[in-house]
Amino acid sequence: MHSAIRELRFAITDKVVVMALAITAILAIYTISTGLTESASERALIERVKALVTEDREFTLAKQGDAGSAAYNAYHLTYQAPHALSFISRGVRDDLPWKHRIRMLALESQIYETDTGNPELSRIGKLDFDFVAAFLLPLLSILLLYDLRAAEIRNNRWDFLSATSGNGLRLLTARAAVRSVLLYLGIILPFAIAASLNGVSLTSIQVAMSAVALNVFIWFLLALFVTYKTESGPTAAALLLGVWFTTAVAIPVLGKLVIEDNIDLPKGGEILLAQRETVNAAWDLPKEDTMTPFIKQYPEWANEATVDQPFAWKWYFAFHQVGDQTVAPLSQELSQGTRQRDEAMNLVSLASPSLRTSRVLSRLAETDIASFQRYNQCVRQFHAQLREFHYPMLFGRIEYSKEQMQQLPTFVPCEAST
Repeated sequence: MHSAIRELRFAITDKVVVMALAITAILAIYTISTGLTESASERALIERVKALVTEDREFTLAKQGDAGSAAYNAYHLTYQAPHALSFISRGVRDDLPWKHRIRMLALESQIYETDTGNPELSRIGKLDFDFVAAFLLPLLSILLLYDLRAAEIRNNRWDFLSATSGNGLRLLTARAAVRSVLLYLGIILPFAIAASLNGVSLTSIQVAMSAVALNVFIWFLLALFVTYKTESGPTAAALLLGVWFTTAVAIPVLGKLVIEDNIDLPKGGEILLAQRETVNAAWDLPKEDTMTPFIKQYPEWANEATVDQPFAWKWYFAFHQVGDQTVAPLSQELSQGTRQRDEAMNLVSLASPSLRTSRVLSRLAETDIASFQRYNQCVRQFHAQLREFHYPMLFGRIEYSKEQMQQLPTFVPCEAST
C-alpha cells in the first residue's frame, strides 16, 4: 500500500503522466459529448419525421376511395432509434440505413434503395469513444510505460532502486500499475457519469467498463514484460508500437480482406435491380403468371385470385409480392453471408485486443451488424403486417372503409434479443 501511494505521488508530478491523462480525459469527454449530441439529434429527427409521415398519411388516406389507392399512397416510417449507449460507438450506423419510408409495394427494393453498398463490418477510424478506448488508449499506455525502467537505468538509479526495494520487478510493476489505473480512470469516469445520467443499465455499464479495463490490463502486461526485458527506451517503444500496429491495424485489416475474399455477398444494388426487373416485366405477362406463384405463397387467397380485367389492385400488389419472392434467395444469401463475415471477424478479434474491445462496445451500443440485421428483420415483419391488413380488402373479403383504415398497423421498433 505504501509503495502504491508513493508511486501515485510520483506519477502525478510527472509532466508526461499529467499530459497523457489530460489527453485521455479530453478525448473521452469530447467523444462522449459528440456522441450524446448525435444520439439526441437522431431521436429528434425520428420524432420529427414520424410526425410528418403520420400527418401526410392521414391527409392522403382521407382522399382515397378504394383499398388499392389507400395501400399504394400510404407511407409508413420504420426506424431503429439509438440505444441509450449509442453515444459510445457509431459502429455501422453511419454506413447502413437505420430508417426507411416504406409503402405496401415490393419491400426489397425499398430496403436497398438507400443502401450505398454491401452491408460491411464496421471500419476502423471513426473518432468516437469506442475508437479512443479500443485503439488510442493502448498508444497512451505505451507512452506512459515504455521508458519506466530505461529512464532509471540511464540515470544510474535502477540498481539502487532494485536493492532498496528488494525486488526491481515489484517496483516496476507497482509503478506501471499506478499509471495504468490512472489512465483507465481518465477514460472510464466520464463514461460512467454519462452512462448513468443517460439511463444505461448497470449491467451494460459494468460490461463496458470491464471491456476497457481488460484492454488496459493487456497492455499493462505487454508493456511490463517488454520494459523489464529491454534496457533501451526507444527499443521498448519500437517493440510495443510494433505489437500495437500488428494487433490493432494489421490483423483487423488483413482479417477483413481475407474474410471478404472467401465469403462472397450479393450487392444490395443487385437485389434491387432484380426485384424491379421482375415487377416491371409483370405488366407484359399473362396475369396467371403472377397469380400462380403468389397463390403458392399465399394459398388462402386462391378462391379470390382470378383477375378478369385489364387492371386490378390485387394483381398489382401480387406482382410486387412476387418480385420480393423472386429475390428472396438473394436477400437471404446477403443476410447469411453478412452474418458469416461478422462471425468470422469475431474470431479474428480474439487475436486483437483493440478490435475485441471495439466489438464489445458496439454490441452494447447496438450499432453492430447484428443490430442492423435485427432492424431489417423488424421492417420485414412490419411489411408483413401491412400485407395481412390490406389483403382482405384488396381481395374483397372485407369492404374498404375509412373506419377500417383507422386500424392500420403502426410500426413498433423491435427490441434487442439480449
